[in-house]
Amino acid sequence: MSQQTMPGTWAFRPGEADISHRFVVGLLGSGITASLTPSLHEAEADRLGIAYTYRVIDLDIIAQPAERSAALVRHAADLGFDGLNVTHPSKQLVQDGLDELSSEARILGAVNTITFHDGRAVGHNTDHTGFTGGLRAGLPSAATESVVQIGAGGAGAAVAFGLLSTGTRHLVIADIEPARAETLAARLAPHFPGSQLSVARTDAVAGSIRDADGLVNSTPIGMTGHPGTPVDTDLIHSGLWVADVIYRPLETELLKAARGKGCAVLDGGRMVVGQAAAAFELFTGIPADAEHMLATFRQAVN
Repeated sequence: MSQQTMPGTWAFRPGEADISHRFVVGLLGSGITASLTPSLHEAEADRLGIAYTYRVIDLDIIAQPAERSAALVRHAADLGFDGLNVTHPSKQLVQDGLDELSSEARILGAVNTITFHDGRAVGHNTDHTGFTGGLRAGLPSAATESVVQIGAGGAGAAVAFGLLSTGTRHLVIADIEPARAETLAARLAPHFPGSQLSVARTDAVAGSIRDADGLVNSTPIGMTGHPGTPVDTDLIHSGLWVADVIYRPLETELLKAARGKGCAVLDGGRMVVGQAAAAFELFTGIPADAEHMLATFRQAVN
């Protein structure tokens, strides 16, 4: 059974939730009023018959600086929230307001989900499981021994961790700022001693792409407002699978070019849905149906 451990804080054993309790969760970040995350969560809760309210805490709307992120986490707990999702620019800044980090969040240095359980605020990162779950579901036969990843920012850290966790033995991390790629590789390498991590400039990956099984874009290049492709599409060959973390639009210029060359492709929809499904289970103790949430997502973006 669930038990109230402090005002606004509920604790559940895995796989168990008090469905008579109305869950209140939120999304903390900047410029997020158009986010699809609230509708994804609420639609899945409706399907499961769970009372569930999802609020948006947009720093721009409430006129709070990003530096207040940690304090806002504590306020959310006091106000009765069961948990928070976290996005830019707060994924690192919320950590000062937490009592504990999951091992993955500690390694990645970023939090995208916070649960208030047993009187403690615990930070998690479900971005990496969102990517790997999407890869398994969308490209189940894809070889992942050797992968080139473009982008070493927040999304790139989650993608790299996910790939290495699922068996990638040679990962090339490329970025327009080599120092950022080097920092990410140095952070991850001790945790994956059986894998080789290499670093390259984005404009120097031709040889790596030629020999790779897969190519992943984890940069903003290709999203609405940031047109183009992260690499020269002439480098794409039919032996690659190509994935993108971008979901607006779902069919980026990179994926369109890759599809035209006969590549298997994976859009960013599965990653955003996968991380949302994992967060939903952390909040409620009840597994979400990722395929049902994916259908809800695709209906919203089409």
